[in-house]
Amino acid sequence: MNVESGAIVVREVVAGDRDAWQRIYRGYRDFYEMPHDPAVYETVWGWLMDHTHEERGLVVEIEGRTAGLAHFRRFARPLMGAYGIYLDDLFTEPAARGSGVASAVLVRLAEIARDEGATLVRWITADGNAVARSLYDRLSKQTPWVTYDLAPAAGS
Repeated sequence: MNVESGAIVVREVVAGDRDAWQRIYRGYRDFYEMPHDPAVYETVWGWLMDHTHEERGLVVEIEGRTAGLAHFRRFARPLMGAYGIYLDDLFTEPAARGSGVASAVLVRLAEIARDEGATLVRWITADGNAVARSLYDRLSKQTPWVTYDLAPAAGS
């Protein structure tokens, strides 16, 4: 599962990527002002290394240096009687922005969707994430759906 575009390589995350992945993932959490939590890093890395878990990961290299990541999973679309690919996280380190990393990830996810028989790739982003949204607006179609979050019920 590799895509190469010039000096950009998009590939599955592997065990040897741990340090580079964590560096990029930490930057992603910084971007969304999330605290540094080693338990979260361990959990997510464990998911990515467990081939029976639904979460999958990609890393992006530019000339051999890891510069971005993506986490994604397959999801059921009951109304369509089909499956989609859900992009949970996409992040390019600041020094690599504008180099085509995010575009390469989206191209690769579209290929994965095609190869796995998924009907679309879906994701959400923050309303104020203008730089990413300008790319997304060029490559995809914004939906009319509004997203809600419901907290779990209080303990009994």
